[in-house]
Amino acid sequence: MATTPAQPPLKFNGSKYLIQRLVLATLTGRPIRISQIRASSPTSPGLASYEVSFLRLLESITNGSHIEFSYTGTTLLYKPGLITGSAAGHGASGGVIRHELPAECTRGASYFILPLCLLAPFSKAQVNVLFTGPGVITSSTDTGDVSVDTVRTALLPLFKNFGIERNIELRVLRRSNAGRDGKGGGGEVQLVFGHQVRLPKTIHLLNAGRVKRVRGVAYSTGVAGANNARLIEAARGVLNEFAPDTYIFSDVSSAPLVSAPQMNNPTAKKKTGLGFGLSLVAETNTNMLYSADIASPPTGGETPEDLGRRCALQLLESIEQGGCVSNVAATTMFTLMAMGSEDVGRISIGKDVVGSEQVLQLARDLRSFGMSGWGMRDSEDDDEVIVSIVGRGVGNVGRKIA
Repeated sequence: MATTPAQPPLKFNGSKYLIQRLVLATLTGRPIRISQIRASSPTSPGLASYEVSFLRLLESITNGSHIEFSYTGTTLLYKPGLITGSAAGHGASGGVIRHELPAECTRGASYFILPLCLLAPFSKAQVNVLFTGPGVITSSTDTGDVSVDTVRTALLPLFKNFGIERNIELRVLRRSNAGRDGKGGGGEVQLVFGHQVRLPKTIHLLNAGRVKRVRGVAYSTGVAGANNARLIEAARGVLNEFAPDTYIFSDVSSAPLVSAPQMNNPTAKKKTGLGFGLSLVAETNTNMLYSADIASPPTGGETPEDLGRRCALQLLESIEQGGCVSNVAATTMFTLMAMGSEDVGRISIGKDVVGSEQVLQLARDLRSFGMSGWGMRDSEDDDEVIVSIVGRGVGNVGRKIA
C-alpha cells in the first residue's frame, strides 16, 4: 500500500511570532522549521527560557509531537502531533497538567494561556493546566502581555460567538506582579477548557453597538490595599463622564513566597511579585468587548493615580478604534474564523487594528499554512472595514461529533 509522502516543513526566520507559528502548525498539522532565532545576539542567542517552557507545554498537551533544536538553540524543527489535552496517560496526573515556569521568566501567564485557549477547542479531551512555580506573573507586563483578569473577562467570552462556551474557567489561585527586573512572580493560575468542538461556528459580527457599562478589577499584591482605592478613584474620574455604569472590583492579596535557600537556612523563602495594577473591560449593547490593562513597573516610581488614569485613557482609545473586536483579541478571532467550516465569516474591525503589524503578520502566516486570503470592503463607519474570511474546515481531527 502506497504511503502519503510527508509534507516538507514550512520555513520561517526569527523569534518574532514564534508562538503564533507553533500554534498554527499544531492546528493544521504542518511541520515547521524556524531559523535565525536571535542568531545575532552576542549574549543570549537562541530560544529564550519562556519559549522553551512553551515548547514543553506544547509537548505535554499533544501526542506524537517531535521537537528538535540546534546546539545553540537558533534553529527549531517542530513536527506537530495530535492535540490530546489533559487526557490520562499523556502527561496529565489526575486529569491536570502541572506546568512550572522558571524563575527567570519575563512573560506574563497570558503568554502561555492565550495560545492554549486557541488549541483547547480542537483537543481530543478537555484541557486542564495548572501554571505554577516561581515564574508565574498574573499581572500585565512591560513585555506586552495582558493580565489574567483581561483574559478571563475580555477574551474567553469571545469564544461564545463560535459556539464554544461550556465548562471554560480561568482561576487565579495566587496573584503576583512581575518581580525584580521583571522576572518571575510566584503566582498560580489554572485554566480549565472543557468544551471541544469539531468545527467553530461561522460568525457574522457587523454591529459593534454602543458601550453600556464598564467593569474592572484593581489588584494589590503584598502592598497596601489603599492603592486599589486610589487606582479606582483615578479611573472612575475619567470614565464616569462617559459611562456612569462603571464598577471596579478590589482584590487585595498577600505576596507569594518562593524558595530562596541560604547557606545556613536551605529552606528559606522570600516574598516576590509585589505591586498593583488595574484591568478594565467595556461591554457594548451587542456584547462586544474592549479592554485595557496596566500594572506598576518592577522598579516602582509610578503612583496609583497616574496608572489608574492612564488605564482609563487606554480603554477610551481602544473604544475609539471601533470595530467588533479590540486589538488584544483580533488575532484570536481571526485564527478561529480561519479554522472554522468552509463558509464565509465576516467581522467589522477598526482600520487601526487591521492595519497593525500583528494582524498583518497573522494574515501572512495563515496564507503560508494554506488558508485562503482575506477579503475587505469599506464599512458604513469610515474608521472601520469589514473583513471576510473563508474557513479552512480542518477543525478537530480527534473529535468525530460537532
